[in-house]
Amino acid sequence: MTDWRRQLCHDPPAGRFGPAETVGLPAPVRRYFAASVADGAPLATAASLRMRGHIRVRWWLPFRARQIVAPHRGFIWSARAAGLIAGSDRYLDGVGSMDWRLVGLVMVAHGDGPDVSRSAAGRCGVESMLLPTALLPRFGVRWEATDDEHISAHFRVGDTPIAVRLTLDPTGLVRSVVTPRWGDPDETGTWAWLRFGGEVTGHRTFGGLTVPSAGRLGWHLGTDRWPTGEFFRFEITDLDVSAATGPPPG
Repeated sequence: MTDWRRQLCHDPPAGRFGPAETVGLPAPVRRYFAASVADGAPLATAASLRMRGHIRVRWWLPFRARQIVAPHRGFIWSARAAGLIAGSDRYLDGVGSMDWRLVGLVMVAHGDGPDVSRSAAGRCGVESMLLPTALLPRFGVRWEATDDEHISAHFRVGDTPIAVRLTLDPTGLVRSVVTPRWGDPDETGTWAWLRFGGEVTGHRTFGGLTVPSAGRLGWHLGTDRWPTGEFFRFEITDLDVSAATGPPPG
């Protein structure tokens, strides 16, 4: 985890948030940033966080996890489920992979290769909602608003195009997120772009950022397959951008 922190969190913030950051954006997008980022918050592009919840691996299992996320660069998610299964999902420099073992010995899941890497890049898109400062135009993000409740962010993670659509409540906070993500959730051997996203059920403020802190995620959001596509329920207990507010490592 320490090595990943160096690689993902080495950029110092590009200043502090202020009204000038959102000049020229559609009104619903400005409302989103006003609700999500306090004036003076550091313009961080990476964060470390802790979470807990339940993940469905045939059965719903409780988990606890730590994560480092840098939406434009990658992530590592390290977790333990049911006290027995431990491992990580990760993406960095265009390469994604996962490794999970039972009691540290028996491999229960492994994945790598171009399809896994493209899918992991898509995950960066969904998790960008956890770090709204990384979605500012200064970091190469293009915004559009469909109407007063629906806004979309467009950027790239490596070679993968990202289009994240957020549904907002009247205050500007996120109610749901959806994005096309490369995947094969049914393990058919055929990968495709599918609807991936989830519903937000809670928010918390950490260091000037008000972010989705609870919710559920999965495949086929908004279709009749959502009840079986949902596989992840989370609660964020801590989020810290201080790892990205110091100087780059020597």
